Amino acid sequence: MQNEIVIVVMAILLFPYLTWGFKNLPAENWQIMAAIPVRKKDDGLWEGINFTYYGFFTANAYVFSVAVYFVLSGSVHSPFLVSLSVCAVILAVCVPASKIVARIVEGKQATFTVGGATFIGIIIAPFLVALVGFATDYFSGYHLPVIATLSAITVSYALGEGTGRLACVSFGCCYGKSLKDSSRILKKLFNARYFIFSGKTKKASYEGKVEDVPVIPIQAITSIIYVLSGLVGVYLFLKGFYVSSFLESLIVTQGWRIASEVFRADYRGRGIFSAYQIMSALSIPYSIAIIAVIHDTGSAPPDIFSGLAVLWSPLFIVILQFLWAFIFIFTGKSMVTGSTVNIHVIKDRI
Repeated sequence: MQNEIVIVVMAILLFPYLTWGFKNLPAENWQIMAAIPVRKKDDGLWEGINFTYYGFFTANAYVFSVAVYFVLSGSVHSPFLVSLSVCAVILAVCVPASKIVARIVEGKQATFTVGGATFIGIIIAPFLVALVGFATDYFSGYHLPVIATLSAITVSYALGEGTGRLACVSFGCCYGKSLKDSSRILKKLFNARYFIFSGKTKKASYEGKVEDVPVIPIQAITSIIYVLSGLVGVYLFLKGFYVSSFLESLIVTQGWRIASEVFRADYRGRGIFSAYQIMSALSIPYSIAIIAVIHDTGSAPPDIFSGLAVLWSPLFIVILQFLWAFIFIFTGKSMVTGSTVNIHVIKDRI
């Protein structure tokens, strides 16, 4: 019964958070979080660096995803340092890959791609987990449950990207097609369910030219599908169905990535099929093949209370705080918007 309670509590916490985001974040005031003056100009005003809500919600998603991963890993009694090693290496590769892959595919330096980083993560994760498992087995005799670990990674990814889509809503990126240019079926389906992005600095405005125009709320659809997939994955994991948990979360997220681009209007590279669609299409058979050839020694039955215990670790809390700060700065420092700051004295308050 405790597993069901965990899923219900997660749903109760997540869906109001998403609903609030879908309702409020397309507005203009939810893009720039802070403008920091860095250089005084000749006219007495200051040139500022913008930090965005994109970085804020992305950092939230990363921390949530990592927390879920550690809880699931802890539930199968994976040692904290082992889980930390796997997580640290994957993040060390995937975080910079989100910029590097976007630069290669889209030819843009000031953008990120979760899809590209995910593909890199899917490719390296089995080898990384197997390598860590070999090392722990050799030095300590601990047998790392490979499939359970891979399942924890994919499930936490699904929940992380699902909640992280709020970052896209706030910045206006990954935007959907205009309803007026959509088919009659889509117009009817989204007649009362659409996004309207306000503000000239939203990506949907300066790139897509759809400021104040109803568009398909593709970010919200993706968010809901990914979070639901993640919750199902968590439930399957806690029931001990690690292969099913892994395949469900991976196939749903990557399958939807392929399908969702039909409804998107943002630039994702040239060609009928984008590079990201091809990456997702390749990742599904690749992952199935990896699972088929892995010789796993199995793992202990999951115990959710053992996993939740890590959340009370002071070291883990500090790690999450540092991770949040790094991701916020890395993804939140805007490279495509600028600001002018006027700092002055309020005379009637002297």
